[in-house]
Amino acid sequence: MSDQPQNEETAKARREMDSAAGNSSFAHIQHDANEMYPHEQADRHLGPLLTDLGERTLYDAAAQCNRCGYCETSCPTYMLTGRETISARGRNQFVRMLLEGKARHTADAREALSTCLLCGACSSACYAKVPTADIVLEGRRSLDGYGDNFFARAAVKTLLDAPGLFAFWLKLAYLVKLSGLPRLANKLGLYDLLGMPGLSEAEGAVGKVPLRFASELLHANPALRAEGKTTVNWAYFAPCGPNFLFTDVALATVRVLRRTSGEGIFMENLCCGLLAHNYGRMEDAREFARRNIVRYEALKAQLGEFPLIADCSSCAAFMKTYEQLFTGDEEWRPRAKAFAAAVRDILEFIPAEKAGKADPAALERAGRVTYHDSCRACHGQGIRQEPRDVLRKLAGKNYRELNESDWCCGGAGAYAFTNPKIAAMVLDRKLRNIASAQADTVIAGGTSCLIQINAGLRAAYPSARAVHYSVFVDEVARETPAAQ
Repeated sequence: MSDQPQNEETAKARREMDSAAGNSSFAHIQHDANEMYPHEQADRHLGPLLTDLGERTLYDAAAQCNRCGYCETSCPTYMLTGRETISARGRNQFVRMLLEGKARHTADAREALSTCLLCGACSSACYAKVPTADIVLEGRRSLDGYGDNFFARAAVKTLLDAPGLFAFWLKLAYLVKLSGLPRLANKLGLYDLLGMPGLSEAEGAVGKVPLRFASELLHANPALRAEGKTTVNWAYFAPCGPNFLFTDVALATVRVLRRTSGEGIFMENLCCGLLAHNYGRMEDAREFARRNIVRYEALKAQLGEFPLIADCSSCAAFMKTYEQLFTGDEEWRPRAKAFAAAVRDILEFIPAEKAGKADPAALERAGRVTYHDSCRACHGQGIRQEPRDVLRKLAGKNYRELNESDWCCGGAGAYAFTNPKIAAMVLDRKLRNIASAQADTVIAGGTSCLIQINAGLRAAYPSARAVHYSVFVDEVARETPAAQ
């Protein structure tokens, strides 16, 4: 494929990027090194990146991009805007220029880095598998103030050091939501007055909220405890989304696992650390990982080998990369690698032959069924066929393949609230494809996907709903073979 610009705007952007020179106002950038930060800022960054071509410094990873342009056919932000500066290769070149001290327009670099969905579609399309999402995150972590806002700090610290307090405050917030006060605040324009319009979007996107979390309900079940057991077929890791918001997902996952795979346990885990990782709080992310690894190792010593099942694809994908957090640590790197090897996404764990048969009445209620590939499932973990095999078996002729099924929905964690205009454009394309499939039920494996797609469906296509894969299998598969 030619490397030539396709239009005048792209040509102008490429000329600016290739000829720009001058000092960058970004924090922590050294012009004469392959790192974007001095030693004292290393706690905000990863070490060498683990790429498909081996360990690479950040500079070398970005330099693997030869600007061929294959990624641009899959990058949502480029496909929707045609702007080179917010394409995958444009972002890689910005980071490379920042490392070389050649970025003149740092405001453009900030926009390029902050608008990336981190979906990984570019890496799937790239022959060299350039890890653009990791490169972009490293670039973001070099920004002044990135991840230092009060809410990010408070959420990470209480999740890590006082999870009970975090749960308490979250329940208070849910009670406030149930009182109707947030809707009143939105109508009065208080969110805009406070300079936090994203809070209005976030509150409106979430429907029902639980007042008892999945971890509490699962802990109360004696059958899911490790005490007295010497072997299990699985252990359930409760990600924050299913734990604190979609408790029905967590409970459905456990029911499906028990029906299809026999007895297992609830790991009683902490947050996986993805929030801390994505907001530059790297030492906190490592501490989340260490505590989860220690818990896993204790269970493994008691119960032997077992798969660790998670039901949010973003968290599962992140835990599979725990080794990346400890590339310079001889003690923790092999332990993180062993932990990561045990992690399975629920989407990949259930073989079709164990899925059972669909209950006709439940299948009729589900109507026409389609599957949305959550980005961190298909691009982050390579999971595509396994859930389709199960869904086709259960839904039969009711299953419809979704056009551009691996096109991001625009949720991407908090992206829909921090970049609402682009997120809405991305979502609109997804909704048009869902409508084209005439789907009644959209299956997804990511909790942010459920929030984003359901918010869009309520507004544009209210006859359809998005449900988690586990919930659908639990609702529809009533005749399940006995676990082996």
